[in-house]
Amino acid sequence: MKKYIFSIAMLALAVQGYSQSAEKGKKIYSQVCIACHQTTGQGIPSAFPPLAKSDYLNKDVNRAIKGVVKGLKGPITVNGKKFNGEMPIQTLSDQQAADVMTYVYASWGNNKTVVTPAMVKTQRK
Repeated sequence: MKKYIFSIAMLALAVQGYSQSAEKGKKIYSQVCIACHQTTGQGIPSAFPPLAKSDYLNKDVNRAIKGVVKGLKGPITVNGKKFNGEMPIQTLSDQQAADVMTYVYASWGNNKTVVTPAMVKTQRK
């Protein structure tokens, strides 16, 4: 019984941590990302790719992290549509980048990936 209660408590803490990270990420998103990717994550057709239900993001989290911390230039295909623009390097801390990406992955039909500061730090190398 103690193991069961402990497991529930640990799950609750994990969910709370995830929720807090996503909430912090939402604030960062509204300050840094919203102009191009819009409130609904739909992007701007022919200019900025959607983050909503994004096959590009959901297929490879490390590639997505690298795009945030190192910038992205050149052609990409997102949800079957081609984009050829530039995303500048985002000057976010590892924690901020993890929070905003966790928010994006938790939103708009994405796959709920939790991005950690350690994952971001690895992609900065």
